[in-house]
Amino acid sequence: MILAAVLPALILFVYIWRKDAQPEPFRYLLRAVLVGVGLCVPVAVAEMFIQQALFGGAEPTTLFGTTATAFLVAAVPEEAAKLLALWLVLRHNPYFDERFDGIVYAVCVGLGFAAVENVAYVLSSGEGWVTVAAMRAFLAVPGHYAFAIIMGYYYSKYHFVAPTTGNAIKILLLPVLAHGVYDAIAMSSSVNVLAGSISTLVLIYFCIKLQRAAQRKVESLVNK
Repeated sequence: MILAAVLPALILFVYIWRKDAQPEPFRYLLRAVLVGVGLCVPVAVAEMFIQQALFGGAEPTTLFGTTATAFLVAAVPEEAAKLLALWLVLRHNPYFDERFDGIVYAVCVGLGFAAVENVAYVLSSGEGWVTVAAMRAFLAVPGHYAFAIIMGYYYSKYHFVAPTTGNAIKILLLPVLAHGVYDAIAMSSSVNVLAGSISTLVLIYFCIKLQRAAQRKVESLVNK
């Protein structure tokens, strides 16, 4: 069960690592992964407090409520924590010397977080763990991977190319928007059966478009 939960993150890490023309020292990559892992508990606590403040601890039962949860309870705290972690990893890193590095380190942080989150979901899913593991392997973990690519891309763009206010805002805003839309679509299935059927198809379509956008950003920086 744990292997099924961790393997998707590992595969994506190896893919992005092999794309790097000048691979980063393993100890720095491991540090980024471990920082991502370490985010899980404090972020989960923050999300519980936000959920309690907004909804009194109750699960939302409307599309407005699930959308608010997607953005305010999940996307904002998770992506803000990842950005803080990325900044901590890179601020004194002498090997952060090319634009693709921003993507590599952001992916390490994001996949560290995603792997632990995935383990928690799979272990708590009981007899249906195979289905949960498969769905998350193709949707949730690649989602975190894509959010990380967006964040790393604009982090490097701000650091190396154009340190403008617009690029600074995009570092956090665009991953939050992508993450929020993803979760809003996924959570809408809890509102009613019809919404669940439609949202599954919409979510798959959104994930395909998201991965294509992330891949274009990766390819644009390979060998730069």
